Amino acid sequence: MTLLLVLAVFCLAGAAFLVGEIVTAPSRQRYVSVRRAATYGKMELPSGTPNEGLRERVVAPLSEVLSKWALKINPRSSKDSVGRRLMAAGVGYKISPTGYLALKALLALVGCFVGAMLGASKGVSGLILGALMAGALGFLGPDYALTLKARSRKERIRADLPDALDLLAVSVEAGLGFDASLAKLGEYMEGPLAGEFALTLSEMRIGESRSEALKRMSERVDAPELSAFTRAIIQADQLGTTLGRILRVQAADARLRRQAAAEERAMKAPIKMLFPTVLFIFPAMFLVILGPAILNVQKIFG
Repeated sequence: MTLLLVLAVFCLAGAAFLVGEIVTAPSRQRYVSVRRAATYGKMELPSGTPNEGLRERVVAPLSEVLSKWALKINPRSSKDSVGRRLMAAGVGYKISPTGYLALKALLALVGCFVGAMLGASKGVSGLILGALMAGALGFLGPDYALTLKARSRKERIRADLPDALDLLAVSVEAGLGFDASLAKLGEYMEGPLAGEFALTLSEMRIGESRSEALKRMSERVDAPELSAFTRAIIQADQLGTTLGRILRVQAADARLRRQAAAEERAMKAPIKMLFPTVLFIFPAMFLVILGPAILNVQKIFG
């Protein structure tokens, strides 16, 4: 009962915090805009002013502490590696590495609390075991979800790449430059691949060289087909080769790789279907087919 009361207090405090953030968000946004306009070109005001919101004064420092705690639990991880994983999953613009690590630590703490509540009825051993299992689930769950999202995003990029390269080849052969072809690609295609090309085009427009922007895109996605495409474009820039023919070759190669991947998945399907067939379908079939025969044999010899 005490644990339920503590949980209710925490939920009430969280709800009050969210309501306060939502109510005060417009006024804080206006204050930040006015302060930015008033101090444009001047020295920034020191942090910690009374007009800062609860997010800047409490949530940000708490997130930093939780992220450091998460890095201590998993020393092999770092903010750079977490940032690369977030970018590969396509959520690097929505959440920072610090926020992601803080979320993992927070879920681990919540999992420990919930697991302790569930295991408290079975004594001290059940309390400790429940807290450890639920805490580990809360800490490792976001990594598993992030891995699945990155994998599905990579597969979608690999599936869309041949069509995108065909469109780039047609645009280049029609007389457009590579940058204009990327812009045209963003008009006719949607999805993660179009977003990656749009980001690459934005990097080139702000002064990044084409080779560096393409290398960054290849590192973010980490797909063999896209890496081969970026290497071919960089080599064409260095050697002065026409892009149209290279794009056609890369599109054909990407299409062959997509077909080979589809054939590989089709060959793995029977093996994956074997286990649910043996566990769920065969017992039901044996029960329906052999059940009456077994009953008849029991009646005869009974």
